[in-house]
Amino acid sequence: MSDPIIATTGLGHAYGSVVALHGVDLEVPAGRIGLVGANGAGKTTFIKILLGILDPTVGDASVFGDDVRTSAIGIRSRVGYMPEGSCLPLSQTAADFVVYAAELAGIPAKAARQRGSDVLTLVGLHEERFRYLGDFSTGMKQRAKLAQAIVHDPDLVFLDEPTAGLDPEGREEMLDLIARLGSFGINVLVSSHVLTDIERTCDWVVMLDGGKVLRNGPMTGLVETDTVQVDVIGDPDAIAADLSARGATVSVDGTTLLVQASDQDPFDLVMAALADTGAGMRSLGARSTSLEDLFLAGAEGGGE
Repeated sequence: MSDPIIATTGLGHAYGSVVALHGVDLEVPAGRIGLVGANGAGKTTFIKILLGILDPTVGDASVFGDDVRTSAIGIRSRVGYMPEGSCLPLSQTAADFVVYAAELAGIPAKAARQRGSDVLTLVGLHEERFRYLGDFSTGMKQRAKLAQAIVHDPDLVFLDEPTAGLDPEGREEMLDLIARLGSFGINVLVSSHVLTDIERTCDWVVMLDGGKVLRNGPMTGLVETDTVQVDVIGDPDAIAADLSARGATVSVDGTTLLVQASDQDPFDLVMAALADTGAGMRSLGARSTSLEDLFLAGAEGGGE
């Protein structure tokens, strides 16, 4: 891993007797990061600590190598934040709001107006930029929140539940926007309890459950397995017995076999077993584990 953009050691935070984060040790690289967990898992608390809005109860955290306790202002100058809840000034137009956000980040007024126009175009609000935010639909408000988060061209943007309240079409459009941010050189941390959204947009994932880390790693390493799934035509038990005799680990579910082999190519073993038994197959391919599978397995097992 190159130098991490986010790092924590023994990070914890409590609201009185309620522990929101406990013993969080992380190193997260540049890219598009998914922060996943059920509601109440500690995701928003984690983001607010990284922004310097909350002080950790215990432990340490840094963003781009800067300590969140001592360098909060410097960190905020390099990041953007799209909060989950309602935060828009409903009596302002989208253009006025986004331009004001740019000026707050130190961009001169003339440049801020141009930047605001460009970013509103990017998020699909160019035609609506002079409408009042109070007249916006939920999807348009989410786009406006995204626009203010990236108008100052941050190095990292935190998106807290960016697809919340969106209809299917709006969700797809927001996910496409998130996926595009990386092409502009902006690192992204997406907080969501919708695991399929993270699979769509991110290349690294941090899983939280009950304030603890279940998983932290690249998406490819987490969701791919060495398991082959084959749907057979014939006696599945006979094929499973043949595969077992060849050293494979096999589970049978109806006509579907899941095959693993530690020191051999499971595809070769399946083809050999089919040839020996004279059976056919309807489908054959590598089986991928979803984030949901991993999350449920980690939660049941108490994490790594």
